[in-house]
Amino acid sequence: MTADQTPHTFQVDLRGLVDLLSHHLYSSPRVFLRELLQNAVDALTARRAEQPEAPARVRIHADGTGLRVTDTGIGLTETDVHTLLATIGRSSKRDAAHGLETARGDFLGQFGIGLLACFVVAREIRVVSRSARTPGALPVEWRARDDGSYTVRTLASEEHPEAGTTVHLTARPGTEEWLGHDRVLTLARDFGSLLPYDIRVGEQSVTDLPAPWDRDHASPAARRVALAAHCESLFGFRPLDSIDLDLPLAGIRGVAYVLPSAVSPAQRAGHRVHLKGMLLTERADGLLPDWAFFVRCVLDTDTLRPTASREALYEDEALAGVRDALGDAIRGWLTDLAAGSPERLGQFLSVHHLGVKSLARHDDAVLSAMLPWLPFETTDGQLSLDEFARRHRVVHFTRTVEEFRQVAAIAAAQGIGVVNGGYTYDAELVERLPDVRPGTSVAELDADTVTAHLDAVDPAQELALTGFLSVARATLDALDCDVWLRSFHPLTVPALHFDDRSARHERARAEAEEQADGLWAGILGSLRGSAPRARLVLNHNSPLVRRIGALADPRLTATAVEALYGQALLMAQRPLRPADTALLNRTFLGLLEWTTDNGGAQA
Repeated sequence: MTADQTPHTFQVDLRGLVDLLSHHLYSSPRVFLRELLQNAVDALTARRAEQPEAPARVRIHADGTGLRVTDTGIGLTETDVHTLLATIGRSSKRDAAHGLETARGDFLGQFGIGLLACFVVAREIRVVSRSARTPGALPVEWRARDDGSYTVRTLASEEHPEAGTTVHLTARPGTEEWLGHDRVLTLARDFGSLLPYDIRVGEQSVTDLPAPWDRDHASPAARRVALAAHCESLFGFRPLDSIDLDLPLAGIRGVAYVLPSAVSPAQRAGHRVHLKGMLLTERADGLLPDWAFFVRCVLDTDTLRPTASREALYEDEALAGVRDALGDAIRGWLTDLAAGSPERLGQFLSVHHLGVKSLARHDDAVLSAMLPWLPFETTDGQLSLDEFARRHRVVHFTRTVEEFRQVAAIAAAQGIGVVNGGYTYDAELVERLPDVRPGTSVAELDADTVTAHLDAVDPAQELALTGFLSVARATLDALDCDVWLRSFHPLTVPALHFDDRSARHERARAEAEEQADGLWAGILGSLRGSAPRARLVLNHNSPLVRRIGALADPRLTATAVEALYGQALLMAQRPLRPADTALLNRTFLGLLEWTTDNGGAQA
């Protein structure tokens, strides 16, 4: 036996490395165990490639003060130890120390930091390894401390009789909890449950194969129940449904679980991604198209690249291809539901219609399949676009919720079918309706269209109300509002307020001009448009309007017109300007004063 115990130092600032790993590169000290498992699995894979019948096992022992990991992998020679364990940036996988330059896809790690990451929890690392590739090779020991020094020596054969590697960690003060048996078992199962080798912590198995999505079940219903239980244990919720992700060409196997409640599209997803069986991340971003925010995935892949921390996915063409393939799988699930499981589809859409609408904006096939199912708010109630288009020759729509509320009641009474396009994606989908339903007419609804459906008043009757209309128009002129007289139903609606976007924009410009300094006032003045003004349409059929029209006192008439204007604003549920709020207060007090004065006079 020969020995070389001359101290060596790492070709890196080790203290700085530990700080980098623990505070910047890795999200938690827990990754130390993943690095150990990863190195062991890579060594087993390398040996099996050369010796298919060789044993393939990993044994882990932890007692709180230290940790020991033993594998029956390819092992290392003394030269390998100096080259691979002392120089950051080198990789046994990359440098072909395992002799498998063309089979890098079989290995998990590619960054050479691996073992030194254990210094996050250890003050000393001892590696004893014996090469399976070199006959008669003696075991070699590499012992490193967190001060940056290490020694290498060869050992007697009996000190490590079998080929493979054993890693010993001595706990760094304050990190003992990470090296306890129960914690190590939990971490090992979390990271390595899908690894294809015999891995144990003490006597307890780590792996749980086959993967939940690959297991046989007595029936499709039994499989859904089993997958639902898996989702609940993994993500903490009972899914609405599960979607198989079996994409051999993309190197993907797994399942997507449908969330049981609606979530914001901006909410960060928590997808679990395994790389060749090893858990890479629980918070994968960019894995699915943006519209698929209603599912959480767990999958295993052999095609995606990890980032340097091995806790996220590298954004490249491979990830883009996988993202498209996963989107196609979820899209196919939706169309299959539409064709064969309408009850399940209805349950899904009642919760996640927003995600499907987002997809349907750009996908004619999905839009066609979902037309009978996607709910929209209309003047006929909650209906699908398909049903609504069958009821109405022209599908009118508004672009804002505010505009819909202004016209919904009166449009319904006049037989005009209107879809509320003010919710996310709805206006876009209504406009695309003719693309997937030929012959359908779609038109944006504006104040002129609604007014055109209202009955004109007999000229003689309107002439008789000239004095009343003059007072009304003079009263509302300061509010940039015209007054029209029409007959319509229902009689319980005395007045309607129509205020399209162009009129609102012009008012906003004028208000800004009033408040601006000379320069900006001039600029805003140059932007003055010829947009139509808002209009208050009085209902001649309303008994209340007729009584107001017959009032002899112009001041009382003006106050009553302001009250009709305010009530119409409130009915339309549109935001009130300061001037509108002041009008409502003034009108209320004016009517209250008139009532008390009139009552006193009668007494």
